[in-house]
Amino acid sequence: MTGPVLERLLADETQTARLGEDLALSLRAGDVLALKGDLGAGKSTLARALIRALADDASLDVPSPTFTLVQSYDTRIPVHHFDLYRLSSASELDELGFDEALTQGAALVEWPERAEGYLPKTTLSIELVQHGEGRLARLSGQGAAFDRAARSLAMRGFLEKAGWGEARRRHFIGDASARSYEVVTLAGQEPRVLMNSPRLVLGPPVRDGKPYAVIAHTAQSVSAFVAIDRALKAGGVSVPQIHAEDQDQGFLLLEHLGAEGFLGKDGEPVAERYAAAAELLAMMHGKTWPQRLQAGPGSFHEVPPFDRDAMMIEADLLVDWYVPAISGGPASDNLRTGYAREWNALFDRAQGSEYTLMLRDFHSPNIIWRGDRAGHDRLGIVDFQDALIGPSAYDVASLAMDARVTISPLIEKKTLDAYVAARHAAGAFDEASFLEAYAIMAAQRNSKILGIFVRLEKRDGKPYYLKHLPRIRDYLRRALSHPALAGLRDFYNAHGLLEERTL
Repeated sequence: MTGPVLERLLADETQTARLGEDLALSLRAGDVLALKGDLGAGKSTLARALIRALADDASLDVPSPTFTLVQSYDTRIPVHHFDLYRLSSASELDELGFDEALTQGAALVEWPERAEGYLPKTTLSIELVQHGEGRLARLSGQGAAFDRAARSLAMRGFLEKAGWGEARRRHFIGDASARSYEVVTLAGQEPRVLMNSPRLVLGPPVRDGKPYAVIAHTAQSVSAFVAIDRALKAGGVSVPQIHAEDQDQGFLLLEHLGAEGFLGKDGEPVAERYAAAAELLAMMHGKTWPQRLQAGPGSFHEVPPFDRDAMMIEADLLVDWYVPAISGGPASDNLRTGYAREWNALFDRAQGSEYTLMLRDFHSPNIIWRGDRAGHDRLGIVDFQDALIGPSAYDVASLAMDARVTISPLIEKKTLDAYVAARHAAGAFDEASFLEAYAIMAAQRNSKILGIFVRLEKRDGKPYYLKHLPRIRDYLRRALSHPALAGLRDFYNAHGLLEERTL
């Protein structure tokens, strides 16, 4: 096997187990980890730590599969532990269900030499050899599995520089982007969040020679998060304190604001929490925010505008992805032309609305509820790197029509009412203009989301987003009920874009 090689000195079993934990955080379904080394080299210690980290259970019984040949574990990512020492032929892997195991999860393979030529070319090899009083771990391979493992080891190095090298790492949450988050714990310290935000891969040009992310003004590095975090904190918004940072690599060690969300014990949205979030937005929208924000010494982030090109390319996700999924073929030129005409007319109207710092994804997954606090401090905001200068109504629409939670018309109205009341209480406020902009932005956002959720299934292999489509269509119908959107509503109805569909 050719490819890059990484080496790590492991002084004792604790460090061997820590390597297993680091590898567990990088593991994905379909990965194969080949564990090599003589008897007593530490393969079992490494495998046991990896599986326990995936299960988040330090006492999980992880027996050697020497006699069973394979042991399977239903962890965060299903993992199958193979021991091939007793195999007489690599073809016996078929009888063990090796290929099927990879469709469901990942595989750890001890004695992989017995299956050379059978294992995928993307197999990540971990060889353990004696090195003085300890061991040397040599990682080699090629492809995404190796790249993820290398990045996870770099994250451990980042923690070491921050004085958290001995911290326990556990998966916290991932999102639809390449970002991921871990909770790291260290004795005597409050838990912190480790943010992994690799530099954005721009992708191919899609319009006017520009990639989608450039047109949509998606943040390309973690520096945007750092700059906006500092600005929001200065503006009275509860955002994570940044304890350590490596902007070049895309690593941040953050304050852990908590894990309680906007749903009650019954799984239903709590109206009072949405109203409180609306009042926070009202406070923010009463402020003047600078467009040029400091990300570090001599480093600045220019907050991009939510301009017409960005609005349109987002809305176009519906015709690019959702329409082909429901019709079985690409959108016609006639549909695209009419779609652009209707949206451009609405964007003309939206230009006269109030513009401010727009966080872009201000909805329940990105808001922490802290009921023991008072006022706006009850709300911890954790995702804002893609912020733009855009219509203030956009974030209200993002909140009141929460893409991941079914918000009833009653709770939507209470959320809107809380925002409007707070804006009126603070001074002059054009309610009619706001409600029109709210409808336009809600229609734009939910049209975009219909396309994104289909794209996540078709392009990225994430089918679980499709379950949200009926909710998004319902939100879209609500937004289109505003009289200013009558033309767009008629267009959507004429082309069957609001009909219930099973994809």
